[in-house]
Amino acid sequence: MNNSSPLALLPLGLFLALFIGSGIYYQAQGTEFAFYQISAPVAIIPAVVLSLLLAQGTLNERLETFIKGIGDQTIITMVIVFLLAGAFASVVKAIGGVDATVNLGLNYIPEWLLLPGIFAIAAFIATSMGTSMGTIAAVAPVAVGITEASDLPLLLTVGAVVGGAMFGDNLSIISDTTIAATRTQGCEMKDKFRLNLLIALPAAIVTMVVLALQSSTAGVSEQSYELIKVAPYLTVLILAIAGLNVMLVLLVGIVLAGTVGFITAPDYSIAMLSKQIYDGYTGMQEIMILSMLIGGLGALIKHQGGLNFIASAIEKLTGKSGGKKAGEFSIAASVAATNLCTANNTVSIVIAGSLAKDIALRYGVNAKRSASLMDIVSCVVQGIIPWGAQILLASSIAKVSPLELVTSIQYCWFLGLAAIISILISRPGYK
Repeated sequence: MNNSSPLALLPLGLFLALFIGSGIYYQAQGTEFAFYQISAPVAIIPAVVLSLLLAQGTLNERLETFIKGIGDQTIITMVIVFLLAGAFASVVKAIGGVDATVNLGLNYIPEWLLLPGIFAIAAFIATSMGTSMGTIAAVAPVAVGITEASDLPLLLTVGAVVGGAMFGDNLSIISDTTIAATRTQGCEMKDKFRLNLLIALPAAIVTMVVLALQSSTAGVSEQSYELIKVAPYLTVLILAIAGLNVMLVLLVGIVLAGTVGFITAPDYSIAMLSKQIYDGYTGMQEIMILSMLIGGLGALIKHQGGLNFIASAIEKLTGKSGGKKAGEFSIAASVAATNLCTANNTVSIVIAGSLAKDIALRYGVNAKRSASLMDIVSCVVQGIIPWGAQILLASSIAKVSPLELVTSIQYCWFLGLAAIISILISRPGYK
């Protein structure tokens, strides 16, 4: 259908109002993690009902549109990859892979490079695990302990952890943001990874140089580790960069992680491996359910002309002569606005995915560039909003104010600047 209707966007507005409204309410009550008290998969149900009521046709026809959206190949592929990514991260963490990686890094980082070293450790773990939250939970307590035994500034040290975690979240091929961005835009993960690296790496280098200038001598005792426990992470990274299918990469990673568990732990069993895999599945439950419901809601909104209305409005604002730069700024703005409202980078990508793809087609922005921008912008916003889960978790571990912490997460500010420059100079990603 080629119709255009602003009314079709009302259900999406209702979802955001419920999600944001509940967050503001619980924030006023002083509740921790206020924006996560009402889960997004629950907040979206009234929006789905409203969209079904607004849609034209018989009830069966409306439901058919909704179910087709849920069963879209992109959505189902995304769900399967979410499951495998959750299983891999769960198994590797359970066998001690995270602790081994942290201790390995701390043993070989010179004391005068400890701040950039902490950033690098967090970046590697997040790239390997595919989760910024898991990385912060694992590395932040170590970073706080280092500041207590040295004269390193607490805010700067914890900010380096969060920055490294967001770097890895943005680049990891098993990150839910990467999965959502590539699947909604229809591009290969390896292509998006290479394109992201050209923007994220300069920002990371600048960040590490700035952190090195702010470092000081800090004593850290030698840590024990087993190198074999780092092997699953390295294997997954190498296979992913080599271009192997992501599902196969994750399956190999799960098998290898389980094998390491059998080698290093005498009491490790098939039952334990099975439980760890299932725990990984349940950890992805919320984003999987939301992805499917968003897919159905998006299909209804698109069918009713909601996306056409937004695209037409953007075209009027930017002008038909705006070209790719206008398209890219529009994609970035749509994701940023959604992320500010939902305080969740993956959710913002899932919600804005269809719109971003439509804008990309209208303005001639290729799929990997669109996916790259979505992932980068969502990570930038998520890393600088005080009500985001990553900032709340890190600030609670360090016992500092979220508002104070966001000023010390230098990488996200540099990444945002790098993204803007990449759009202005039209590089990379057009060829």
